[in-house]
Amino acid sequence: MAEILDDETGRTIRVYEPRTVPWLSVVFGYGPMLPFIAGAVLVWLLPGALAEAVFTLTLLWACSILLFLAGVRRGVSFRTEGGATVTQIATMLSLFLLGYGALIAFALGKPAIALGLLIVGFTEITILDPIAARRGEAPLFFERLRPAQIPLAVLGLAALLAYRLTL
Repeated sequence: MAEILDDETGRTIRVYEPRTVPWLSVVFGYGPMLPFIAGAVLVWLLPGALAEAVFTLTLLWACSILLFLAGVRRGVSFRTEGGATVTQIATMLSLFLLGYGALIAFALGKPAIALGLLIVGFTEITILDPIAARRGEAPLFFERLRPAQIPLAVLGLAALLAYRLTL
């Protein structure tokens, strides 16, 4: 429930934010983690070209999700009282640059570097989103969701990196 006070000088929004993770955030939080796990398992089980196709699709999925999460951080900052904080902008930029850097590294034929950048980015989210939630710079439920959700991506990416390093 939100209360909106609007006048000629600006707008004040008061919102109640529960600590519990909304069911839609469970679905759209854990659902996108499934390709990380499935891809990590499949590259180890499938032969040659099929494994490589799954590897590529999973790595590109990871890049797109990290870039999306950078956008989420920016979007949340639009509703921060007093405007975006330096921390919010720095986090958004670092996530974006890590995701875009991973795309570039992969396009240049350096998948291990791409995976390293992705692992750093997703680890950053795991650590910083709960802190941001406590500071009021991200939804309160991120404090509970991110430490359980994002390590699934990190584990999947680590398995992809181990697969790549064994070739």
